[in-house]
Amino acid sequence: MHKLRNRLQREEGFTLIELLVVIVIIGILLAIAVPSYLGFKDRANQKASAADVRSSIPSAEAYFSDCGTYANVVAPATCDDGVSHTFAVANLKADYDSGMNLDAAFGDADSYCLSKTVGGKIAKVVGPGNTVVQNAAAVCANANG
Repeated sequence: MHKLRNRLQREEGFTLIELLVVIVIIGILLAIAVPSYLGFKDRANQKASAADVRSSIPSAEAYFSDCGTYANVVAPATCDDGVSHTFAVANLKADYDSGMNLDAAFGDADSYCLSKTVGGKIAKVVGPGNTVVQNAAAVCANANG
């Protein structure tokens, strides 16, 4: 018991140099980890936006199958089901795919443009028949992309 009491009474601890070395090591580890994390996050956002666009293509094609056109909100088409539809995100979501997650959908007589932005990363497709473009310069402004 006497040894324990003596040990507790001594004022021993870490020196300032030892604490600074630990802080420098933590700083180096953070300098390595943070850019890696940010790169991972950017890639995840890009893949998420591309996946959202890719999963919406069947809805656009189903709209064309029903209506024979990709006509936009300006000119709704009278479709096979006798109901007037418009090629807009809300209507495609309501009529074809409730899980659709797009920012913009534009169409004209024979083409469409679908786009999605996730975390500043844009993906879009101008179709039919084209592939999803990642890191797109801009979201769809009209049917021609």
